[in-house]
Amino acid sequence: MVSLKTSLCGIELDNPLIPASGTFGFGYEFAEIYDINCLGTFSFKGTTKDPRFGNPTPRIAECERGMINSVGLQNPGVDKVISEELPKLRKCFYKPVMANVSGFSIDDYVSAVEKLDKEDIVGWFEINISCPNVHGGGMSFGVSAELAGDVTRAVKAVTKKPVIIKLSPNVTDIVAIAKACEDAGADGISLINTLLGMKIDLKTKKPVVANKMGGFSGPAIKPVAIRMVYQVYEAVKIPIVGGGGVSCAEDVIEMMLAGASAVEVGAANLVDPYACKKIIEDLPRAMKKYGITDLKEIIGGAH
Repeated sequence: MVSLKTSLCGIELDNPLIPASGTFGFGYEFAEIYDINCLGTFSFKGTTKDPRFGNPTPRIAECERGMINSVGLQNPGVDKVISEELPKLRKCFYKPVMANVSGFSIDDYVSAVEKLDKEDIVGWFEINISCPNVHGGGMSFGVSAELAGDVTRAVKAVTKKPVIIKLSPNVTDIVAIAKACEDAGADGISLINTLLGMKIDLKTKKPVVANKMGGFSGPAIKPVAIRMVYQVYEAVKIPIVGGGGVSCAEDVIEMMLAGASAVEVGAANLVDPYACKKIIEDLPRAMKKYGITDLKEIIGGAH
């Protein structure tokens, strides 16, 4: 008998699988095709203080071993998320959920977190300071250790729930930014978000996505994600949510050996909506193959 259980910032998870924000909507859409309570948890669609229409179309470009997206944080705004989306989620998901919050100023982050903090279904906050495809916010906080610390402190001041900071890989020193977040009181680190990428259409000789650039995700970025999780694990004492290119049970084990306590699955959900369910069902096989009986015991095992 193998154990898939893990814990994240003091909250027990049945397994380490977490569909990443932006790839799983608000959950109830996927609940129409399978019971999403099989998941450890999931991170719901990036939520901002005010409604956002997002970037102009086209927003998606298929690439070798991945995809580029430039959705631009389209969402109905925090008030409608609370009044319309969370009631639907409560009908089909009975575990704590991760609230992904984005902003364009520190006040934006604080305002959204203050409102979501009152919702009993929210177990953690995943603070996105790393979105590469919005202008005037998002990643601008994630590329500066000082600004990352400022956002962390401000959010921690308005909630007692665990605050996990989602970092950008589009930096020269991921460790310095992770440590700044830890020093500012972060309860966990989530990495990585997408790499900044671009694709040009040879027929039109123009960029494929209207925003010119966007977030590159998929299997091709996994080695970068593994490397960054490994580096940050060596530098901080708080738990890590690892993600980036994860698409099978073996990828989950590799990410946990690098130092992740839980593992996000992103682009794979857009390729196969059953991806997370299949990975969870396949984990016992992969664990037995590599002589693993308890996933908690392998966290950071490659160090």
